[in-house]
Amino acid sequence: MEMINLTIDNKPVVVKKGTTVLEAATSIGIHIPTLCYMKLDDLNIENKPGGCRICVVEVKGRRNLAPACCTDAAEGMEISTHTIRAINARRTVMELILSDHPSDCLICAKSGNCDLQDMAHRLGIREIHYKGAQSMYREDTSPAIIREINKCILCRRCEMMCNEVQTVGVLSAINRGFDAVVAPAFEMNLDHSVCTYCGQCVAVCPTGALTEVNNTAAVVRALYDPTKTVVVQTAPAVRAALGEEFGMEAGTLVTGKLVAALRRLGFDYVFDTDFAADLTIMEEGAELLNRLGRHLQGDPDVKLPILTSCCPAWVKFFEHQFPDLKEIPSTARSPQQMFGAIAKSYFAEKLGKKREDLVVVSIMPCLAKKYECGRDEFAVDGNPDVDYAITTRELASLIKISNIKFTSLPNEDFDSPLGESTGAGVIFGTTGGVIEAAVRTAYELYTGKDLPRIDFHELRGMEGIRKATIDFNGLPLNIGIAHGLGNARQLLEEIRAGKSSFHAIEIMSCPGGCIGGGGQPYHHGDADVIKKRQMAIYKEDSNKTIRKSHENPYIKKLYEEFLGKPLGHKAHELLHTQYFDRS
Repeated sequence: MEMINLTIDNKPVVVKKGTTVLEAATSIGIHIPTLCYMKLDDLNIENKPGGCRICVVEVKGRRNLAPACCTDAAEGMEISTHTIRAINARRTVMELILSDHPSDCLICAKSGNCDLQDMAHRLGIREIHYKGAQSMYREDTSPAIIREINKCILCRRCEMMCNEVQTVGVLSAINRGFDAVVAPAFEMNLDHSVCTYCGQCVAVCPTGALTEVNNTAAVVRALYDPTKTVVVQTAPAVRAALGEEFGMEAGTLVTGKLVAALRRLGFDYVFDTDFAADLTIMEEGAELLNRLGRHLQGDPDVKLPILTSCCPAWVKFFEHQFPDLKEIPSTARSPQQMFGAIAKSYFAEKLGKKREDLVVVSIMPCLAKKYECGRDEFAVDGNPDVDYAITTRELASLIKISNIKFTSLPNEDFDSPLGESTGAGVIFGTTGGVIEAAVRTAYELYTGKDLPRIDFHELRGMEGIRKATIDFNGLPLNIGIAHGLGNARQLLEEIRAGKSSFHAIEIMSCPGGCIGGGGQPYHHGDADVIKKRQMAIYKEDSNKTIRKSHENPYIKKLYEEFLGKPLGHKAHELLHTQYFDRS
């Protein structure tokens, strides 16, 4: 490997050939400000269009300033990062950006979390010397995402995520000159496009140009409606990230404080989506074993590999992009929707209430969940199984507005019966977790033997596509795992071409799985945040007394009292769904 010698701010540094000036400076602790640039190490995600020019530096012998993010280090380079010329150029660029940016920071959804706002403060911008025309685009509101394109700074992060990482292809630069902006083709509305609502564009947007649809006002109205009983479920990934909104280190588990906060907000019952994750495993695991058994008996019509179906963005992706494969995914609903169906039937009966008198609220790491709970098939006579989905960020905002001191709250337990779960339920929050939970149950149901080990490390990790073979007592079960829709596309193309050797594949839309969801606290380009959340999820699993879904006594009771058996008539009616050709 060829090495390069250069100096940055009079400090010598040796780097590999192909290293950028920005990376070289970072390696020796020199900070160069950036705005459009973003890199998530270990996830192979990088955006470096060199468009904003905030990262310009002086290179001795070079007439113009060089953008550090996309200029390769060269032998003998002498670089100065904070000369008067470089600082003035950055300030001028920032003032020009702000001259065509709305001045509504006080009421912007990203205020306090805005990279543009933060950079303007870092550069000491107190006055904008440039006046002129301002962009005037219409606002676009979809079921999950709001686009306020007047706030777009053409950093191209969302475009990179949508096209390169997710391969959805909705967002791109359109128009020219002053009218240039990132938007869907022909400036169509998002809900008329093939957008999956994965929210990764929102997760990386440095401004308020892309934000989630906020449902907190509707939730508050429900909480103060004396005619309604309001129950809440919280997804596994939320407990591994919520603490970040209150100054806690990434990866701090706040399960007990989360429960306490929800009670103080006024929810009548605080339940856990992990319960529904255990229920999902009972149905999805039974479906896997059913298909596998038919396959081994020579049934030519069986659909393999079975694909997980917990992620609504992934479901919408294949409905648009691979409708010819819509018979392959499991028909099991997501845990969110299973919970809603059970809450408004089984639990409503226990309370002696009509389903219309129950309001089910979901706390989710995901923006696509907002879209999912509005799908027509998840309602009975117009009454949705899940009424509202709010994100981890929205919950944090509610807690702050309610003057609840989160860090001082005691640890409290979820309510029964829909709050009792196993370790298998909590690992749904990370890539590889759903299939590991399924293996824990499917192995014992298939072989009739106890698992020789509970942790399947070969199914864990952060690689975009992973493969493993699990020995089911002499039957080699071939498993595939993909997170990020671009990686999912590769596996789907193999299935379409008849080249897939997998029996089961887990797919999650977001990099890292739900822990990296579009509704989680902003990671600001720090991949370590996502990895720490993953570690927290596995810690929660290891601390559980019961770690297999089929051993959850409350799941057993649910089947005995209400559902009958997995894949039975009532289970199929309440817990399964169908998919549609949206091409």
